[in-house]
Amino acid sequence: MEKSFVFKFMGLNFDLTGIIGSTLMALAVFLICIWLARKVEMKPNKRQNVFEYLLDFTNGIVNDNVSDVDARKHLSLYAFVLFLFIWFMNQLGMFLEVKVDDWVFVKSPTADPVATMTFAMMTLLLSFTFGVQRFGVGGYLKNYTQPVGFMLPINIIEEFTNFLTLSLRLYGNIYAGEVLLTLIGNDLAHAGGPFTLILAAPLAMIWQGFSVFIGSIQAYVFVTLSMVYIGKKVTTE
Repeated sequence: MEKSFVFKFMGLNFDLTGIIGSTLMALAVFLICIWLARKVEMKPNKRQNVFEYLLDFTNGIVNDNVSDVDARKHLSLYAFVLFLFIWFMNQLGMFLEVKVDDWVFVKSPTADPVATMTFAMMTLLLSFTFGVQRFGVGGYLKNYTQPVGFMLPINIIEEFTNFLTLSLRLYGNIYAGEVLLTLIGNDLAHAGGPFTLILAAPLAMIWQGFSVFIGSIQAYVFVTLSMVYIGKKVTTE
């Protein structure tokens, strides 16, 4: 059974597998953005076109779901970085997995619910912050009683369900993809000798291609829903 490498420091547990994967992908996003935006010109080159397309893409998500102009200005960069970071984290385990015996040192960080819950918590905390800035503490809390007072418990429960669905949707899709790829590469490939080995090779490549698509869709869905939740907090019912 595969296990993540966890160590203790000052009484706290640290998941080295998640730290390594997240750090690698953060460096990848940072270096790629620097490379794409290295020489900004009035007449965009190919790299600049790619960079501007990505910015326009994430800006479109923000503009479609957040009506408050001030919030849009602050969310533009957040949506851009969040999309790239999650996209790269989703793809990591499809092409690189480092194992020593049963210990896994590198895999997709988003195949761990702790990572996806962290992203979801960031989004919800941002939504609370923008809501308080927009309406004030009293006005924001009053929104939980809209449209009628007895909706208060339902609106509070909704905050928890938003957190769970946002995080577990991403985790479930990426984790399931890695499990299936492992089953194809390990169990199926060695189940019946050369025949299953030959059969497993194209299946693994097909599934990797499909997983890239799924990882891209999940990054888009996560960012879109994040903007929907934040946009709702800065809009009067």
